[in-house]
Amino acid sequence: MTRVSVELVPRSPEALLTDVQTVRDVLPQVRTLNVPDLMRFDLRSYDAASLVTKQAPFEVIPHIRAVDIAPGAPLPGADRPELTSILVVAGDPPPAGSDWKVYAVFDPYRRAPYQELEDIARKRDAGACGFFTQPLFDIPMLEYCMDWLRDDTVFWGISPVLGDKSRRYWERVNHVVFPRDYDGTLEGNIVFARRMLTIIREKNDNAYLMPLKVDLASYLGALDDIITG
Repeated sequence: MTRVSVELVPRSPEALLTDVQTVRDVLPQVRTLNVPDLMRFDLRSYDAASLVTKQAPFEVIPHIRAVDIAPGAPLPGADRPELTSILVVAGDPPPAGSDWKVYAVFDPYRRAPYQELEDIARKRDAGACGFFTQPLFDIPMLEYCMDWLRDDTVFWGISPVLGDKSRRYWERVNHVVFPRDYDGTLEGNIVFARRMLTIIREKNDNAYLMPLKVDLASYLGALDDIITG
């Protein structure tokens, strides 16, 4: 069965819980959230995850930066019994050894595919139970990647990119190659998200939504019927 996670930015405890309530109101069938760890905010991802799980019925997967993992020391947030999974970003996951599910990142844009797939193999060996992808913006790329990772548990990333400024950011920072006919309007992004979700459901894979710079309720509401199925 397809699982859908929604990524929520932990700007503050109050803002985070407001967004959590929006997800509960608009997509009551969603039971998974993932929370990035952003240094410009005071609220760490694992603190945010603990806050949410104590107040709402979600599995919350905090992002843990590999640079913050001390060799031989417990993982950040390991003392939180309410947490069950983490996503290790910008590096390999730590060796297996806890009861947590440890996810790693798959990024098809940053370098040659064979190099990324070599890293994926190392991450599997290091104990990764599955992967969260960087958002994809091209259906053929999605289908290639689905074939490469066909035996893995994968959450496929979906994110709106609105306007030329945002598009240039993704091209410059994440090395994304957009298809020539990519529609940078909100309506175009919703259409594309629905196409991706349809393919993901057909493959019985999973998705996570990264609703950046859009009204959360409006964006999620436009995808409700296809997520519900």
